[in-house]
Amino acid sequence: MMYSLIPPVQLQGTIHLPTSKSISNRALLLSSLTKNQLPVTRIATCDDTRVMQAALQHSTHIIDIEAAGTAMRFLTAYFATQEGTWTLTGSERMKHRPIRLLIEALNPLGANIRYLEKEGFPPLEITGQSLQGGELRLQGNVSSQFISALLMIAPTMRQGLKLTLEGTVISRPYIHMTLKMMEVFGVKAEWKDQSITVKPQPYCPCSFAVESDWSAASYWYGMAALIPNSRLILPGLQQDSLQGDSKCATIFASLGVESLFSSEGVIISSTGNTVSFMSYNFIDQPDLAQTIVVTCCLLDVPFHFEGLHSLTIKETDRIAALINELAKVGYLVNNPEEGVLEWNGEHTLSSTPAIIDTYDDHRMAMAFAIASLRHTVNIAHPEVVSKSYPTFWDDLKQVGFTIQNK
Repeated sequence: MMYSLIPPVQLQGTIHLPTSKSISNRALLLSSLTKNQLPVTRIATCDDTRVMQAALQHSTHIIDIEAAGTAMRFLTAYFATQEGTWTLTGSERMKHRPIRLLIEALNPLGANIRYLEKEGFPPLEITGQSLQGGELRLQGNVSSQFISALLMIAPTMRQGLKLTLEGTVISRPYIHMTLKMMEVFGVKAEWKDQSITVKPQPYCPCSFAVESDWSAASYWYGMAALIPNSRLILPGLQQDSLQGDSKCATIFASLGVESLFSSEGVIISSTGNTVSFMSYNFIDQPDLAQTIVVTCCLLDVPFHFEGLHSLTIKETDRIAALINELAKVGYLVNNPEEGVLEWNGEHTLSSTPAIIDTYDDHRMAMAFAIASLRHTVNIAHPEVVSKSYPTFWDDLKQVGFTIQNK
């Protein structure tokens, strides 16, 4: 399947975004740890939460999380605490996404996890049991999902957990999100200097409503930056959000998009006031990087972006994917050193439609939908958006995009 996109002249309307899958997955796991009978509402409707919900129902001991990286990390820790023997597997790409650091953290705490195929990668065999806990040291630049997975099960450990993070801590907002949600479910932790301490304590049942997804909002910010006189209403977004990607509003202010917050959400409109050069460190918001990179290129705003180390181990190597696909529409983006992308404004004109490969990566498909505002592009395998934003193409049609199935 391939989509060809024809954009509207104006961009106006109300977009009901999906709810946050990051918050949804944490809420589902925490609710399960409490054996909660109270409702968790507004759960994201996407592949990631679907497989998470199915796994937590314990209908089978062989669990396929498909391409859901968050589910793989969170459920590895969760099932390590649940009595029984579990097999955790996933897609072919998932079998090449490293999980060694999490296993090497869990097993000394009392877990019993072994690899079924390639050392350091899923699939896993997990024999669940009560964990001893204790003290643990990790490099702060590991995936925040590893850290969050450990923290959420920490209060169930007999000794709790003192987790010391060494060096630079990346994706801090995701760790803060986890700790804040644990507090909502009755567990308090202390984060002092580089150490996070969680004492053994029970989770408390509570009802919880998931907020709208700031990562999903970023694609609409990108489109608003490129279409003059845009005005969109995005209900359900909170300025004081748990999500680190709420920084989206501040970043896009530099790219000509104004945000007006209300009790119902945010109203975004284009101002046309863009910076002449952009420099930013995405260490705390890596999921915004693809959208910002593509938008800057289309706006002819040269950039130097850092803090992108984690992009190479996402659904695909997102740095390589960005370089490859932007080249197809004439933008020569460089990766001068690990975790860095930069563009000096150099680009060429292409007279033929570009076929954008999406690499089984939902964010590649949605970020490059924005490219249709400046170039003729065909998006290959557009169905990958089901991972986080299943209604994305329908929402584009709602505001005037013409989408042709090639």
